[in-house]
Amino acid sequence: MRHFAIASVLTVVMAGCSPAADQTAPPPPPAVTVAPPTVRTVTDWDEFVGRFEAIQQVQIRARVGGFVDSVAFKDGAIVTAGDLLYVIDPRPFQATLLQAQGQLADAKAKLELAERELARAAELNRTQAVSDAVVDQRRQQSEAAQAAVLQAEGTMKRAELDLSFTRVTAPIDGRVSRHLVSVGNLVQGADGGSTLLTSIVSMDPIHIYFDMDEATYLKNNRLWHEGRRPSSRDTPNPVQIMLSGETRISREGKMDFIDNRLDVATGTLRGRAVVSNTDLSILPGQFARIRVIGSGPYDALLLPDTAITNDQSRKIVFVVNKDDVIEMRPVTLGPLDGGLRVVREGLQKDDRVVVDGLQRARVGTKVTVQMAKS
Repeated sequence: MRHFAIASVLTVVMAGCSPAADQTAPPPPPAVTVAPPTVRTVTDWDEFVGRFEAIQQVQIRARVGGFVDSVAFKDGAIVTAGDLLYVIDPRPFQATLLQAQGQLADAKAKLELAERELARAAELNRTQAVSDAVVDQRRQQSEAAQAAVLQAEGTMKRAELDLSFTRVTAPIDGRVSRHLVSVGNLVQGADGGSTLLTSIVSMDPIHIYFDMDEATYLKNNRLWHEGRRPSSRDTPNPVQIMLSGETRISREGKMDFIDNRLDVATGTLRGRAVVSNTDLSILPGQFARIRVIGSGPYDALLLPDTAITNDQSRKIVFVVNKDDVIEMRPVTLGPLDGGLRVVREGLQKDDRVVVDGLQRARVGTKVTVQMAKS
C-alpha cells in the first residue's frame, strides 16, 4: 500500500509539471472589414463663395413734379410690369393738355385759312390778277401755318406724356421696396432732380456672381484647349448651389458670363451663373457656395472618408494583402462625389481596403478578413 501511494503522488506531480499545462492557446487574428474601392465616372467641381444679384433692378423716380395723391402698393409686395405704384396730382397737367389741344385746334384753323388763300392767289395769278409776289407771300403763310400745327402737336404730345407720368407704374416684374414718399408730399420731376420714390428688383431667375482665382482659370483654360472641358464663355456649363447653412446641393443653375479681364487688385476673374428662384426664397445680396464644373468626366476610385486616416502630414489607408497582412498606403485625395472621396493616387481597383476596424489595424499584423456588405 505504501508503494502504491508514493506512485500516485509522483504521477500527480509529473502531470502538474507537463509542458502542455503551461501553454495557453494564442488569440485569433483581429477581425477587420474590407471593401474594394468604388469605381465610377465622376466630374470634378471647383467651389467658390458667391453672391446673388437681381438680373434687373430699377429705381422708380418721379418724371413730373407735383403733390403725391396716393400710394397704390404694399411695401415689399410682388408687383408685375404695369402695376400702379403712385399717383401724382394730375389736375395741373390736365389743364395744360386742354390748353395744348386748344392751341392745336387754333393752328389747324389758321392752316386751313392759309391754304385757301394760297389756292385763291394761285388761281388769280393765272390771269395775272395778282402778282407772283402775292402768291409767294400766301405760300409762305401756308408753310408757317403748317409749322405752327407741328409745333402745337408736339406741345400736345408732351402734355399727354406729362399727364401719363402722373400715374407711376412698375416697369418690370419683381419685389418692390418700401415707399419713400408719403401722400401729400411734393416730388420733383426730371427737370428739377427727380425724387426717388421706391425701387424694384426682379426675383426669378436670379444671378449669382463669384470670383475665381487665376490658377483655376488657367487650369480650366488648359482643359478647354485640350478638349476635355467646354468653356463657360460659350457653353452654359452646369453649376450647383448650397445656401448658407446647407450641407447638400439644393439648387442648380447654368453659367452665362465670364468677364474679359482679371481684377488687377485681387488677381481674380468674375464669373456669373443664372439660377431658378421660383419660390422667391433667395434675395439679392444673399451669399452662397457655388460649385462650377472643373473637369471632364473620368473614371475614378472612391472611398468613404471613414476609411482614410492621417499619418503626420500624409493621408493614408490600410489595405490587406493576399496573405491577409495589413499594409499602409499613402494616397492622394480629390473632392467628394456623392458622399465618397475620390482617390487620385495610391490605390488599385482590386485592393482590399480596411473600412471598419481601423483601430485594430497594425502594419505587418495578420488579420481575419470580413467583406463589407454591398
